[in-house]
This record gives sequence, C-alpha cells and structure tokens, in this order.
Amino acid sequence: MKPINIRICGFGGQGIVLSAIILGTAAVTKRGLYAVQTQSYGSEARGGQCQAELIVSDSPINSPATQNKDILVAMFQSALDAYLPSLKPNGILIVDPAMVTDLHNTTARVYSVPATETAVKLGNRICANMVMLGYFQEATGLITRDDVVETMKELVPERFHELNERAIDAGVELAKGTKIDIF
Repeated sequence: MKPINIRICGFGGQGIVLSAIILGTAAVTKRGLYAVQTQSYGSEARGGQCQAELIVSDSPINSPATQNKDILVAMFQSALDAYLPSLKPNGILIVDPAMVTDLHNTTARVYSVPATETAVKLGNRICANMVMLGYFQEATGLITRDDVVETMKELVPERFHELNERAIDAGVELAKGTKIDIF
C-alpha cells in the first residue's frame, strides 16, 4: 500500500484532531500499519480554524509532512477554502454539506456526508466528527467499524461512548453502497 495522505479540517471544537488521532491509532494498533499525525490550530482554539494531517502506510514513514493530500475531509467552509489547494488533482474530497457549500469548481471526486445533520438527529451536533469517521471507515475500508469503536473507547471519556458509537454507526449507514478506492 502506498502512503495515504489525509487532511481533516474544520474549526476548533468539532473534534477534528480527535478524529485524526482515532483513525491513526486504529490503523497502528488494530491493523499493524504505520501512521504519523500532525495538527495545527488557528489563533483561537475553539471556533478558529484547525486541521490535522495523517499519513498511513504499510511501511515506515520518513517524513511527517507532504505537500499534496490524497484525501481532504472538510467540515467547515473556511477550512476548505484554506486547504483545498493542497488536495491532489482528482483527489478525494469529503464534505459536510451543512458546513461546506462552495466547492470552488474542484476536479476532486466529491462525497457529500450530512454529518452535522445526522449528529443533530442523534441529539448532539458535537458528534458530527464521529459520523464522518464512521462514513470514512466504511467507504474506504482502511480500518473496520470495530477498530474505530474500540479505539474511540480507549481515547475518550466513558460518558461519551454511547453517543459516539451511535454516531459512528450512523456514519457507517450513510456510507452503505459507497466505495472510495484509496489503495
């Protein structure tokens, strides 16, 4: 498997960094892959722009940074505006349509995931990141649903387990019939 370069972006408070940490940790601890993760925030942590980069590979990773991303997951418009130029031509763009409305005539393969809308239906918009993570896992097959749930339970407080697991499962359902080829 060639290295897969992923950027997840949105605003502080959406759980962007947590999503990347769960994804990378599951890839390493459950699938035996290599992963490296970095992150950055805007000037304000909550409400400001943030992003997390993740590289996943079946061989050691020599650098934690890449110029062009294979996959961009955008959960807020200003984050998409800032990071869309880093997506490879014809790369994979996964967006939350409630939060991203202008795709700038991109040539990317676009997948629209109503993560925020689904999270609100589950009772808490804060779990939109878990909806997106469930979708990503199911559509790409990089890791399994159980990998995501087990890793989430290892990394977040117990009081959030039930809601997050329901959100992951809702994301899995949204991805049924979708196959994003990343290998």
